[in-house]
Amino acid sequence: MRLYKDTTYSVRHLVEAIERGRIALPELQRPFVWNTTQVRDLFDSMYRGYPIGYLLFWETGAEASRRGIGESDGESAAHLIIDGQQRTTALFAVLTGRPVLKKDYSRARITIAFRPADETFAVANAASRNDPEFINDISVAFAPGYDQFTETMGFIARLAEHREVPAEEQGRIARAISQLRDLANTDFKVIELSASAGVEEVSEIFVRINSAGTELNRSDFLLTLMSVYWEQGRQELERFCEDTRTPRTDGKPSPFNWHLHPKPVVLLRAAIALAFRRARLDSVYTVLSGRDVPEGPERAARIGEQFEKLAAAQNQVLDLLNWHEFMQCLELAGFRGRKMITSENAVVFAYVMWLIGRIEFKVPIDRLRHLVARWFFMGQTTSRYSGSFETQVERDLAQISALAKGDADAYVGLLSRLIDERMTSDWWAVTLPGDLASSGSRSPVLFGYIAALNILDADALLSKVKVRTRLDPSVHVRKGIERHHLFPQNFLKNGLGIKDRSRINQFANMALVEWADNIAVSDRPPAEYWPAQVRANRLPDADLARQVYWHALPEGWTGMEYEEFLSARRRLMAAVMKDAFDLLAKDDYLAAYPEPAPATRPVATTVADLIGLGLVMSGESLVNESDEVQATVLEDGRLEYDGAVFETPDEAARSAAGNPCDGWAYWSVESPGDGPQTLASLLREA
Repeated sequence: MRLYKDTTYSVRHLVEAIERGRIALPELQRPFVWNTTQVRDLFDSMYRGYPIGYLLFWETGAEASRRGIGESDGESAAHLIIDGQQRTTALFAVLTGRPVLKKDYSRARITIAFRPADETFAVANAASRNDPEFINDISVAFAPGYDQFTETMGFIARLAEHREVPAEEQGRIARAISQLRDLANTDFKVIELSASAGVEEVSEIFVRINSAGTELNRSDFLLTLMSVYWEQGRQELERFCEDTRTPRTDGKPSPFNWHLHPKPVVLLRAAIALAFRRARLDSVYTVLSGRDVPEGPERAARIGEQFEKLAAAQNQVLDLLNWHEFMQCLELAGFRGRKMITSENAVVFAYVMWLIGRIEFKVPIDRLRHLVARWFFMGQTTSRYSGSFETQVERDLAQISALAKGDADAYVGLLSRLIDERMTSDWWAVTLPGDLASSGSRSPVLFGYIAALNILDADALLSKVKVRTRLDPSVHVRKGIERHHLFPQNFLKNGLGIKDRSRINQFANMALVEWADNIAVSDRPPAEYWPAQVRANRLPDADLARQVYWHALPEGWTGMEYEEFLSARRRLMAAVMKDAFDLLAKDDYLAAYPEPAPATRPVATTVADLIGLGLVMSGESLVNESDEVQATVLEDGRLEYDGAVFETPDEAARSAAGNPCDGWAYWSVESPGDGPQTLASLLREA
């Protein structure tokens, strides 16, 4: 059976169908990823008659009269846009003048200018606004009630006030404006996939006909399906996620927090797990779309039932009381903010465990808080939800489903057993020290150790300042706690001949110190600087002994061989982490953190600022896009590349690339949670 048909849509028909809701375009509620230059090029290609590709639609099987949950008017979508969402968003935004959602979740219009004299499109700016040669916003040419003759004569008259416009040129200008307006009649080739095609078939078709070989994300199916059957729910989800990023200024409750700024699909996963005990998005799509029952009235009823179930779960997920109670679990577990979290999945599925425990098993809040704090620490530190995590999630949920609802003891017992099965004595004694043999700046075990210091209320090394205080995510300071090489870099390089950065920057060679102490240590060997630092800081013996324990310093460490020191310290770091984790199980343990300061927006303009904000660590490696070039961040924010030191990322990038380039875009930091992040993206995050 043929699963598709070829058809044609004019741009005008396409925009009208989107406006009526007959074609679902969820990108209107999601950040628009194209830049304005790409939009300009699309209109230029259409104007010149160049090929502009095809669109791929999928029939929903929805009748025009059927409305989704929470919708009061409009038509249900007959088609979902599977491929071509950026182009259709651009066309819709320009032809209607509607704003789009930017990456920072602010809204802005896409404004394209047109110069009829030479038929040139441009991204509108101050120059085009003040230049009479331009129609500064082509959206006006497609607006209802636009009088082409009157507007054309008016444009020519205004242009004539600045220069002579011969009759022949006036004709060319008129024809150019007419051709611009006729873009609304441009035809798009459309492939419409049959409603009988399944998710796997649609995905396979998408991959085969997409020239870039792009995979179709399962989450796109679900979010688009929400737009068809439950637009209100999708909008609530989008708005909640947007509000997690920015504090309200009117004092009203909001989901703003320091730990998780999720994308909608992340919280959708939580609602799906709560409602259906599933994690595989393709199977959830089958359930929500009613494809597990025959077509007809039974399918329509099934879809309604499933979306009602999803709606009830999402209401719990987005409930502000649930949300902020759960966030206290992350604080309890020692994780003070997003910078310490490498796995959004670990947060989301810990939230699911909180919701299930609170709603279905009625676990008292204090007891549940300690349980979920331990669950999150386990999930984050052991990377439980990395890779093919969906199988693991569904296995956990299946075991929970076997319990009797309302049996709080059974629920606590099951999760405690699963934690113990993952974090066995062998894991603490063998696996964890092995995992600590790394130098990555965004490692789960590194942040697990820092979280342990927070749980134990540890001081920074040779300081009376608490680690947890200096890691307050709401305070942005230039000079605070940073990671310090216990065996200094230059001592290892020049004194011991160790040049490999991964060996120099081992976790076990790093300790959290205050800025001034790090400068004072300089590049002297431990046997020289450590006794001097101990004398200078004048700590009582009991305080020093606690700090030696917290910071896992082996007895006699200053006289050890470097590799012997690393091995011994890894074992001690693991022991400190276990002590902290055991403390989480005690009912009387409280995370007595100081109240976060009012939210402020820091200003970062240099690499040194990024170090001060904790977004980049001194000693961290930076790489270029191909991973073939590597530079090192120095303590003062300068970069070292190929033996030379550079004041700015631009200078280092120029040396590496052999030509001038933007160093902030050239250099990236590797993040296991987010992948490579450019220095430019870190500046924007700050």
